Amino acid sequence: MRIQKGQKDLATFLLYTLGFLLLWEWIRPVEQLTDTSYIWVFLIFSAVCLLFSFFGTRMLISGSVKWLLMIYLLHFLYFEGPFFQTKWIGDFIADFWKNLQMLAAQDWSSLTNLFRSFLFFVLLWLMTYLIQYWLIARRQMFIFFFMTLVYITVLDTFSTYEAGAAIVRTIISGFAILGMLTFYRLTDNEAIQRKSGLSRKWLTPLIVMIVISVSFGFAAPKAGPIWPDPVPFIKSYANGSGNEGGGVQKIGYGLDDSELGGPFVGDNQLVFRAEVESRQYWKVETKDVYTGKGWVTSGPRDVMTSFRPEDEVPITSFLDSEGIKKAEETANINSLMDYRHIVYPLGIKKVETPLYTWSSFEIENITEKINTFSDGRPVAFLNYSVVYDVPKYSVTALMEASSEGGNLLSNDFVHRYTQLPNDLPLRVRELALSITEGKKTWFEQVREIESYFKKNGYVYDQKDVAVPSAEDDYVDQFLFDTKRGYCDNFSSSMVVLVRSLGIPARWVKGYTEGDFKGLGENSRRIFEVTNNNAHSWVEVYFPNIGWVPFEPTQGFSNNVQFNFDQPSQTNTQTQTNQPKPEEQEKPELAEEKTEKAASSFSFKQLTQSVKGFVGKTWRWVLGSIITIALVVSLVYRSRGKWLPYYLALRFKWTRKDDNFPKAYMLLLGELQRYGLHRKEGQTLRDYAQYVDRFFSTSEMSRLTARYEKLLYRGEIAEGSWKETKELWENLIKKTIA
Repeated sequence: MRIQKGQKDLATFLLYTLGFLLLWEWIRPVEQLTDTSYIWVFLIFSAVCLLFSFFGTRMLISGSVKWLLMIYLLHFLYFEGPFFQTKWIGDFIADFWKNLQMLAAQDWSSLTNLFRSFLFFVLLWLMTYLIQYWLIARRQMFIFFFMTLVYITVLDTFSTYEAGAAIVRTIISGFAILGMLTFYRLTDNEAIQRKSGLSRKWLTPLIVMIVISVSFGFAAPKAGPIWPDPVPFIKSYANGSGNEGGGVQKIGYGLDDSELGGPFVGDNQLVFRAEVESRQYWKVETKDVYTGKGWVTSGPRDVMTSFRPEDEVPITSFLDSEGIKKAEETANINSLMDYRHIVYPLGIKKVETPLYTWSSFEIENITEKINTFSDGRPVAFLNYSVVYDVPKYSVTALMEASSEGGNLLSNDFVHRYTQLPNDLPLRVRELALSITEGKKTWFEQVREIESYFKKNGYVYDQKDVAVPSAEDDYVDQFLFDTKRGYCDNFSSSMVVLVRSLGIPARWVKGYTEGDFKGLGENSRRIFEVTNNNAHSWVEVYFPNIGWVPFEPTQGFSNNVQFNFDQPSQTNTQTQTNQPKPEEQEKPELAEEKTEKAASSFSFKQLTQSVKGFVGKTWRWVLGSIITIALVVSLVYRSRGKWLPYYLALRFKWTRKDDNFPKAYMLLLGELQRYGLHRKEGQTLRDYAQYVDRFFSTSEMSRLTARYEKLLYRGEIAEGSWKETKELWENLIKKTIA
C-alpha cells in the first residue's frame, strides 16, 4: 500500500507527538535495566525521524540526513576529537567489518557496543517508519498500544523497573491516539468534511473520558493480587535446578570475595539512609591477601577487640600529623537491613547508640569490620551515629612520605600489605614500573596508577565481565586481556600494581555516598544508599600520614580532599584596566528612518494577518499552546538531568583559553540551581571552600584560584584550558540531579 504524504496540520502533529511518547515508553527501561547511557541521543534520533515523516520530506533527503545524524551520534558516543577530523573513520570502518564477520559466524555475544548502538539506531528508524505507517496509512494503532502495555507490565513484574507512572502515561497517550484515529477513519469512510465544530464534538467527550478514566484509576481502591508473585517461584526453581555457583550475581554487600569476576544484576533495595554534613564513602571491611582469584584475610576473623559506645574506636585511620588538617563531623545512620555491623567513614572516632543501653561493639582486628552486640548477643542496630574526622591531606607531606623518610615501617606491616602471589605474571610488575617511570615519590606513583585506567581504554561494565579460568590471574586478565569490568576489577588491579612497587596498600569494601535526596535539619545532607551503591576502592599507607583512599574505577570520583599547598596570592592588587568610554551614537540618517518606518508597517501587516489566523483557528492554537507549555514545563522540571550534559557538551571540543571565564560563570549558576547557594557578601574563595566541603573535593578552590588570578591580574596561562576543563567538567557532572 502506498503511504500518504505527510500532512502538516496541528492534529497530525499531535498524533506524531503521541506516537513518539509511546515509543519513548519502550526506550525508558533500557537505561535502568542495562548499562546503556545517553538515552537522550536515541530520543533525538527518533524525534528527527518522525519530524521528517510529518513534513513529508523526500526519501533521498531524509535518508541522507538520518544516516549522517546516526554516524555523528555514534562518533559522539564512542570517539574522541572533532567529528570532521578523519582519523576516527578508519577505526569506525574496522570495527564495522569486524562485527560483520561476527554476525556471519553467529557470534552474537562478541558484538561491540559501537555496533550494538548502530543496530539500535536502525531499530528505532524502523519503529518510527511503522509508527508513521500505522498513524497515517492504516489509521490503526491498537496493536502497538497493546504491545506497549504488555511490554511495560512484564518488565514491572519480572525486573526492578517500576512501571506505575509508565502505565498511566501509556493509557493517556494510547486512548488519545485511538480516539483521534477512530474519528479519522469515520470521516474517511463516510466522506464527511472535517469541520472544526465536528472535531470539537468528538474531541471534547474523548478528553473527558480520558480524564475520568485516569482519575477513577487513581481514586478507586486497589484489590490485592489474585495470584502470588511468580518471580520468587522462578528464582527458587532456578536455584533448585542446580544453577549454583558462577552465572550472574546480585549486587550488594557479601562476605565471600575469594572468587571474583562475572556479571551481576542491579538491586535497588534500600540499605540505609545517612544524614551527613558532607558526602562520604562508607566502609564495612578491608582485606589484605590477594590470591590471584580474589581476596581473603591473612588471619582468623574471630580475633576481635571490644569497645563500648563511650570509648574511642580502636581504628587508626591516619596519624596526628602536620600534613593532615582535620574537621570533626557527625553522621546519623538509619539502617533498613538486618545487618549486624555498622558502616563508617574513614577517620571514625566514636559510635553512639542512644537507643541501646547495653550495646557494645567488637572490631575484627584483621578486617576492621565493626560488629554490633546488645547484652552480649549479636543484633542489628537500626539507628546510630558515628563521629569522625574528615581529613585534608597536604600534598607536600605526601610527596615527602616514603619508607626512607620519617619513622620506618615494621617488616611485618610491610610484608602484610605488599603481599602478592608467587605466580603473579611478571608482566603485571613490568606494567607497574612502566606506568610510574620517572615518578620519584610514592604519592606521584600511586596517583599515576590511579589515573592509568582512565587513559588507556578500560571500560566500566557490569554485564560482559570475564571469570578467570584455573590458569588465569584475575588482575592480569583484566589488565591485559579484557580491560572491561566493574569496581572489583579496577580496585584489585590498582592494589596489585601499587604493591608491585613495594608500597603498602589494601582492598576496601563498602558503599559509595548514595543518592542525594535533599536537606534535613540544620542544612544537613540526606543520602539514600542501596545495594546498587555497593563498591570497592583502594587505601594506600604513607609513613607519618596513615591510610589515604584512592578511586581508580571509571565513572567514580574520589571524595578525599587534597591540599595542593598553593602559595596564597599576594595582597597587592593590580589596577584593572578601565573600560573605554563608549562611542557616542551617531544620529539616524533619513534612509534609516525610512527603513524603520517600512519595517513598522510590515510588522503591523503581519500582526493583522496573525490575528485573522488566530480568530479562525483559536481552538487549535490554544491546544498547541497548552501542549507546548506542558512540554516546556516537563523539560524545565527535568533540567537537572539534561542541563549538566548540555553544558559539558557545549565546551567539550573548545580549546581557547578565553572560554574559562564564561565556563566559570555558568558553573556558578549551575551550582546555585543544584542548591548550593552563595550567601550575600560571601567571597568566591569562601564559597569555593563551601562547595568543596559538600562534594569532598578541592576542584572548586583550584578553579576559583585561577579565576581570581585572571580577574585581578588579567593573566591566563596559555594552554591551561585543557586541564581547567577537566576540573570544570567534574564539577558540572556532580550537579546531575
